[in-house]
Amino acid sequence: MKRNIVIAAVTAAALIGGGTATALATSGEDDPGKASGQADVRGSSSDDGDDTADDADADDRDDAARAASAKVTAADALAAALKKTPGTAVSADLDGGDDGERAAWEVDVLSGDGTWHSVRIDPASGKVLGSQTDDEDDTDEVRAALKGTSVDAAEAVRAASGHGTVTSVELDEDGHHGDGETAWEVETRASGKAEQDWRVDPRTGEVTADRSHDSHSDDSRSDDSDDADDSGSDDD
Repeated sequence: MKRNIVIAAVTAAALIGGGTATALATSGEDDPGKASGQADVRGSSSDDGDDTADDADADDRDDAARAASAKVTAADALAAALKKTPGTAVSADLDGGDDGERAAWEVDVLSGDGTWHSVRIDPASGKVLGSQTDDEDDTDEVRAALKGTSVDAAEAVRAASGHGTVTSVELDEDGHHGDGETAWEVETRASGKAEQDWRVDPRTGEVTADRSHDSHSDDSRSDDSDDADDSGSDDD
């Protein structure tokens, strides 16, 4: 009788132990499932990053295609705008062509009486598509920056054109990082290359590579690194 009771107790213990093992096994199966779910989330984040990079690459390709297809150069657009509105051309930018918007050269001209004009030039024909007056608050700064210079926007374009197709030119009256050194900022695109930035001296016409964007990127990465270090120290 006692033997039967002992056997029954052992059997019950074995069943209980098996149930416990089964429960542990089930729990063990759940954990890999959770890990797999976490991997999926990380994969989704990576995909988002890839999509952003793809969008940027697509924008670059669109800009390059637009520049290559323009029959009217930046220098031609500047000349057409000044013929329409005499004055001093301060910038020109090949813009538009996305979402059904018509591509055009947009040229900013400062007239002798201090009025700002924005003139749109057809990049295919060179015809004036329209113009409008703008309100700007840096007229005095621009005039001061241009005083004593001998290289205008069109000449800056021609100086930088050896590096590729010019897609924009703009007067930087504040200078590199605000150092007060006036320069023409010119962007170019060449086949198989990304957009490049140049600075043209408004007195000598000397062309130098603009490294300001690289510097800003390095500063940004440094700031991110500092933030990461600060985040780590908070945990301590």
